[in-house]
Amino acid sequence: MNFKEKKEKLFEQHQRLITRKNKPLDTDNGIFKRYLHPILTRDHTPLTWRYDFDEKTNPYLMERIMINATLNSGAIKWNDKYILVVRVEGADRKSFFAIAESPNGVDNFRFWDYPITMPEDVVPATNVYDMRLVAHQDGYIYGIFCAERKDPNVPSGDLSSATATAGIARTKDLKNWERLPDLKTKSQQRNVVLHPEFVDGKYALYTRPQDGFIDAGSGGGICWALVDDITNAQVKEEKLIDQRYYHTIKEVKNGEGPAPIKTEKGWLHLAHGVRACAAGLRYVLYMYMTSLEDPSKLIACPAGHLMAPQGDERTGDVSNVLFSNGWIEDTDGRVFIYYASSDTRMHVATSTIERLVDYCMNTPQDGLATGKSVETLKKQIEKNLALLKK
Repeated sequence: MNFKEKKEKLFEQHQRLITRKNKPLDTDNGIFKRYLHPILTRDHTPLTWRYDFDEKTNPYLMERIMINATLNSGAIKWNDKYILVVRVEGADRKSFFAIAESPNGVDNFRFWDYPITMPEDVVPATNVYDMRLVAHQDGYIYGIFCAERKDPNVPSGDLSSATATAGIARTKDLKNWERLPDLKTKSQQRNVVLHPEFVDGKYALYTRPQDGFIDAGSGGGICWALVDDITNAQVKEEKLIDQRYYHTIKEVKNGEGPAPIKTEKGWLHLAHGVRACAAGLRYVLYMYMTSLEDPSKLIACPAGHLMAPQGDERTGDVSNVLFSNGWIEDTDGRVFIYYASSDTRMHVATSTIERLVDYCMNTPQDGLATGKSVETLKKQIEKNLALLKK
């Protein structure tokens, strides 16, 4: 096969992949539906990113710039398109942001020609990732993401210790981004999310203070903070709103996922919880709700996880992980939940506002002990047995 034939075959295979139809799986827990295929993988990235198509400089048609993973995508409905700001990780371990759009939210995602050119902060970051995308009441679309740098306060031989801050950027067209100064806080931050509305005339943030780059340490969980000026954002006080508990899905740490969705009953939140096990850290997704009158007040918190890795989702670069930082509420009440599995690929699950609110408000809370869990289960069994006898 000559160069031209190989090139044509590559484009044919790529076209089949990105136009492949997706369909919901038959399994149904009444809350959401998973879909058969991942919506984005490394192979969905444009061939023009990965290959040099000049036969003189690349006679063997090799991948010159390899892509390792597509994961942890922010999401927004924009110009009638379902938009993901994808974390794309190269084989060099550097992540960057790129936009993929779909006409229906579940398949036919196509990347824009170029990745996002993100301006640097005063101190350039070594790596950026996991953007939360928020259309704010002030008219801007904000992207808040993790900016990672080598820790300057460790011995020169330590090439693993890092620091994490919340990078802040905003745009009106998703193409031209204005970089604002990184968020100033007392601790490291890896999961900061902007609330979509002003609260008491201030910008509101969901934070996750942590003692180190990996360990939450004394950080109690997901917090709430108000900021006077987003162009020079500084957190002076954090209020704990969703705390960690021993022997739960979020005992090691937890973090806000995408920005919450406003409903008639309260704000819907999607978050991730982390626990330790023999295989390492296990990440799952869970939900909670806060009050419309006071978004920092917890009003519902169903027990356990909403979603955990299943089947092929369990394996990848960092196995046993589900992570989400993007969802879209559509005009008909459908909700598209975009999640990554094992730091490798992107998936979608669909639900509705009505179902997610019902799940949050009517699912029992965690009693935090086996005895309480058994009593909760016995009540449901007793109710069902009585109904079945009628």
